[in-house]
Amino acid sequence: MLKEIAEQPVVLEKTIKAETEKLGKIGKFLHNRDIDLVVLVARGSSDNAAQFGRYLIETICGIPVSLAAPSVYTLYKAKVNLSRALVVGVSQSGEGSDINSSLEAAKEYGAFTLGITNNAKSAITKVADETLLIHAGREKSVAATKTYTGQMLQLYLLANALANKSKRIDLEKIPHFANEALKLKEQVKDIAERYAFMENCVVVGRGLNYGNSFELALKLMETCYVVAERFSSADFFHGPLALVERRFPVLMFAPQGVTKTGNIDLLKRLKDLHADSFSITNDKEIAKLSSRSLMMPAEIDEFLSPIPFIVPAQLFAAYLSEAKGLNPDEPRSLSKVTKTI
Repeated sequence: MLKEIAEQPVVLEKTIKAETEKLGKIGKFLHNRDIDLVVLVARGSSDNAAQFGRYLIETICGIPVSLAAPSVYTLYKAKVNLSRALVVGVSQSGEGSDINSSLEAAKEYGAFTLGITNNAKSAITKVADETLLIHAGREKSVAATKTYTGQMLQLYLLANALANKSKRIDLEKIPHFANEALKLKEQVKDIAERYAFMENCVVVGRGLNYGNSFELALKLMETCYVVAERFSSADFFHGPLALVERRFPVLMFAPQGVTKTGNIDLLKRLKDLHADSFSITNDKEIAKLSSRSLMMPAEIDEFLSPIPFIVPAQLFAAYLSEAKGLNPDEPRSLSKVTKTI
């Protein structure tokens, strides 16, 4: 897991270079089809990447995005009008039975389909109309890391392909910022050791980092056996705040940007409750209000923050697993490829 976390800057760089031209051509084709809906189909970590993709595509492209419920197609056999939709299957292995079945149904109902995968020879490449590849090499760790950020990068590239030129995001700095995040590993290891006895926590992220809150929670559950709930900072005030008592751990993705005010309001309330707050941030005010924090480079724009901000979170899960005397590469009851219908 640690080795694959460290590979991410190179993977991201390779994927940008290899896939940008293809996405440009696909973007022109999709503009001619007058797409008015994007549907993202995924499970597990891929679904967390899709959560990010929803915020990104709706924000910069103005196209509504739906996160598919595969059971609608695989169990209920529903017929859905997708004649002006782009349906994207996101699967690191490309072998998810429900993802591929959903893509087959989407094609039958009129959609143009894309597959995002790390396996160029997988089943999804034969089902989807076009395939977007993550150039990550084999991922051995059961806990996805480099394929998760690779999927997020492909969703950036797709959003740029669908967006007007004036709204496209400059992606070139993302690999550099991911590499900067790796430099925090000793700080992360030290902080992780302080949470060695943590059994429950809440992970908070809003907007573009909402998917990251789901992803860190998943990593904590599968590698550390920590019961981790995940919320947006806005939703957390609507009931879940009652969970919090003295020293209760709340982990936050809190970049500079439009979510800052809400994050500060939550941190102040957590301080009143004497909770333990741990923030991944690039804002000095947020860091000061937090019990503990990891400071990312201040120049990271909120729209570029999700990939570099998840890197220290991945490190935290790996080091916390070790601090608990566990092996993050051998989580109990899990296998690398999960097939469900």
